Amino acid sequence: MVTKPIGIIMHGITGRMGYNQHLVRSILAIREQGGVLLANGDKLMPEPILVGRNAEKIEAIARKHGLSKTTTDLDSALADPDNTIFFDAGSTQMRVDLLERAIAAGKHVYCEKPISETLAEALSVAASAERRGVKNGVVQDKLFLPGLRKIAMLRDSGFFGKILSVRGEFGYWVFEGDWGVQAQRPSWNYRKADGGGMILDMLPHWRYVLDNLFGEVKAVSCLGATHIPSRVNESGKTYVADADDAAYATFELEGGIVAHINSSWAVRVRRDDLVTFQVDGTHGSAVCGLMRCWTQHRVNTPKPVWNPDQPQTINFFDTWDEVPDTQVFDNGFKVQWEGFLRHVAEDAPWKFTLREGAKGVQLAELAQKSWTERRWVDVPALTAL
Repeated sequence: MVTKPIGIIMHGITGRMGYNQHLVRSILAIREQGGVLLANGDKLMPEPILVGRNAEKIEAIARKHGLSKTTTDLDSALADPDNTIFFDAGSTQMRVDLLERAIAAGKHVYCEKPISETLAEALSVAASAERRGVKNGVVQDKLFLPGLRKIAMLRDSGFFGKILSVRGEFGYWVFEGDWGVQAQRPSWNYRKADGGGMILDMLPHWRYVLDNLFGEVKAVSCLGATHIPSRVNESGKTYVADADDAAYATFELEGGIVAHINSSWAVRVRRDDLVTFQVDGTHGSAVCGLMRCWTQHRVNTPKPVWNPDQPQTINFFDTWDEVPDTQVFDNGFKVQWEGFLRHVAEDAPWKFTLREGAKGVQLAELAQKSWTERRWVDVPALTAL
């Protein structure tokens, strides 16, 4: 067995997602376990170089985790032949330029979503990667959540029968910052000019979840809203929050399945988790959160009768059974990183390409169109540039 190093340029790791999920819980966790096992028995060992504009921040992170490579000079990192992969978890507005520079340098590229603010840009960068012949991928982490993996298992077992509908509830209350509790999300998320907005943020997620678990999205009807028109930023200053902080979307899926997902930063949670999905089928239903999943088969379905004059006698929560953990579920971001590293190193199967990421941008763009024009909008198949 041989351990082979693979250099990874990591940009955007000073942000919460880039630091926690991608650096600490993925790349550093892979290093701690001894690398990624390849089909021939060799191990692939990530060697990250942290890149950012603030030298002090990235050097502090490197020292904390025993890393030696940092730079503020992206061009020098891209010019280094020891660096094989470029990864970006920075702002959406910077992403296309960064990916194009990495692709031109011959690096394989992997990034957070959305991959761009517009479909035209998304298709352009995907085409650049294909022309250059570099491996490319986009993070589609929610497919690897234990809750949704259990939903996939139920689907594959035939538990649902014919799937009829999918209902999703996502979000929580993001504090306004003006009465003693600081906001728990960056202020740029709520400014249009900085690429903020719920539709662009979350509908790319719902695209890959719906496409991969239930059926391709064929049409969308979406109503966006800016419920909280002003907020307080990190400096304590009030600003205009003009980006949509909620989206209420209905999707028509392949096979006649109807999906509806509410997404909001202005909702208080009274459900099992910050995101939940309910799948209803002719033979059974399931409800999942991030980790756990409950089912109700048709033979165990109670028979309520509508009677507004008496208290409800059925405790509906007690009529569901939890799906047990029959396997150990690793961190979803880490699992997808391992898959991409195998794809780069040994051409292992991989479907989460930049072109797949472009589908998410397409859906966000069409949802915005639906909101603006107050109508259903078809979602056509993407055509290559």
